[in-house]
Amino acid sequence: MPVETVVHRDGRPAVDTLQDAHPLGCAAPVLDEEPRGAGLWLAAIVGHGHPLRTFLTGVALSFVSIATLSILLGLLVTRVIVRHGGIDGTDESLVRFLADHRSGGLTDASLVGSILAGGVVLPIVVGVCGALAALFKQWRLGAFLIFALAVESGAYRATTLLVHRQRPQVHRLEDLPANASYPSGHTAASIAVYCGLALLLTSRISKLAPRVLIWTIAAAIPVYVAFARMYRGMHHPLDIAGGVVIGIAVLAAIVLVSRASGLAAAERDER
Repeated sequence: MPVETVVHRDGRPAVDTLQDAHPLGCAAPVLDEEPRGAGLWLAAIVGHGHPLRTFLTGVALSFVSIATLSILLGLLVTRVIVRHGGIDGTDESLVRFLADHRSGGLTDASLVGSILAGGVVLPIVVGVCGALAALFKQWRLGAFLIFALAVESGAYRATTLLVHRQRPQVHRLEDLPANASYPSGHTAASIAVYCGLALLLTSRISKLAPRVLIWTIAAAIPVYVAFARMYRGMHHPLDIAGGVVIGIAVLAAIVLVSRASGLAAAERDER
C-alpha cells in the first residue's frame, strides 16, 4: 500500500503520525507524534535509525534528570523551606487534622488508597498491560508503562537515600522508615501509571465525554492516594507535592523518549 507523504510548509517531511510512516507504529497516537526539541536531540546523539538504543539512552537520561531534580527539590524543602521557613507546623497541620478524625471506615478507605498505588497492585497493572502490548507487538506501548514505573521508582529511591525528613508526628498506620517522608512515592507512582494509562487511552478517543470521564478518574486516583497517605500519617503535604513533581516529570520524559524512538524506527525502516 503506498504511503502518503506529508510535507511541512518549510519543505521538511512530516512524521506527525509515525504509524503511517512505518509498520511499527504504536496503538497510542500520543507516542507517535513528531518529536521536537529534546526529542530530536535525543534521536540525533544516539545515531539515526536505532530505536532500541534511543529508547534505553532516553530512559537512562530521564532517570538521572528526574532523580537530580527530585533530590534538589527535597534538599530545598528539608534544609531551607522547613528548617528556616517556619512552616513545619503548618505543613503538618492537615495530617494532624486527618489523624484526629480517624474512623474505622475512613481507615479502611485509606488502606484501599495505599494499596491502589502500592508495590503489589501497580506492578500487576503494568505487567498485565505490558503482556497485552507484547501480545499485539506494541513494544513502545508496553515499554512506556513499564519504564514509567521503573523511572519513578528509581528516582524515588534515589531521593530517599539522600533526603531525610521525619514523617509526621502522629500515630502512623504503617511500619515504614521514619525518616523517609519526602517524597510521596505512592503519589508519584499513581500519576505515572494511572495518568499514563489515561494518556494512552484518550489519545485514541476523539469524543469529549469519554475523554473527560477517563481523565476525571485518572486524576481522582492520585488525589485519593495522596489523602490516604496523609491520613495514615506517612507524609506531609510538601511530600505529596514532591511526589506530584516526580510523577508528572516521568510522564513527560517517557512520552518524549517514546516519540524519539518512534522517529528512529521510522528512519530505520526508510533506510
